[in-house]
Amino acid sequence: MSEVNMEVNIAGVSFQNPVMTASGTFGSGAEYSALIDLNRLGAVVTKGVSHRPWQGNPTPRVCEVTGGMLNAVGLQNPGVDVMIERDLPFLRQFDTRVIVNVCGHTEAEYLAVVEKLADQPVDMLEINISCPNVREGGIAFGQSASAVEQITRAVKRKAAQPVIMKLSPNVTDIAELARAAEAGGADAVSMINTLTGMKIDVYRRCFVLANQTGGMSGPAVRPIAVRMVYQAAQAVKIPIIGMGGIQTAEDALELILAGATAVAVGTANFVNPAATVEVVDGIRDYMVKYGIKDLKELTGAVR
Repeated sequence: MSEVNMEVNIAGVSFQNPVMTASGTFGSGAEYSALIDLNRLGAVVTKGVSHRPWQGNPTPRVCEVTGGMLNAVGLQNPGVDVMIERDLPFLRQFDTRVIVNVCGHTEAEYLAVVEKLADQPVDMLEINISCPNVREGGIAFGQSASAVEQITRAVKRKAAQPVIMKLSPNVTDIAELARAAEAGGADAVSMINTLTGMKIDVYRRCFVLANQTGGMSGPAVRPIAVRMVYQAAQAVKIPIIGMGGIQTAEDALELILAGATAVAVGTANFVNPAATVEVVDGIRDYMVKYGIKDLKELTGAVR
């Protein structure tokens, strides 16, 4: 097979290929390590971690919908101390980058996690700004450009690792939010997080999810992700990690052609645990077939 270069670089961090796991769909890797070789991934992105344990939302909190799923798990996690003691040593056995997803309800909560991770073997931080900002009446940090810039700037002051800001699609203008993250000093942005959706049981005449609404993910959201990645790529100079409905290499390549430097596979992991490595192989096969020597030739190639 012809040699191709699938390596990508984000904020000085080199990845052997552009394929990552999407936070919240891969645990912290242990569940999948018996099924796939984690050494083959560009990075493992952990489930969101907070400064203290979060219980998450009441059940039922996951349901299938046409073309995807809704989840209202509520970022349940055991807290950053458990991650440091249990998950990071496990992940560091593998030849893959480790990105920790950070969540919080206030700026202070985010910074508490960022500071605890400063001396840990973590390659990058992904900041989930779709969390409700309790000091601003519950609106997500990521729905206000000024809030995005402010929390980005605060995290960058404390972070020892490069910072990725994970943007919400539940906004009018994704480019405005991407520019705000860049202005705050973000090293990269990732998108899209889930779209807010709802399902009603017509026979019981009630909400299917106890939380009433949930985050929509899966194949149905991919066209929206492609559009938003393209719009953000025209607006900022920092790298973009694209995600949203990736099931195949073709799906991933669509986001790369729209402007993503790397991609993250999420919901597909639930139905096909090998989805990530199949995407890696598929991108390589595509490059060989079409004579693409370096993946950078494809990034943002559609104008």
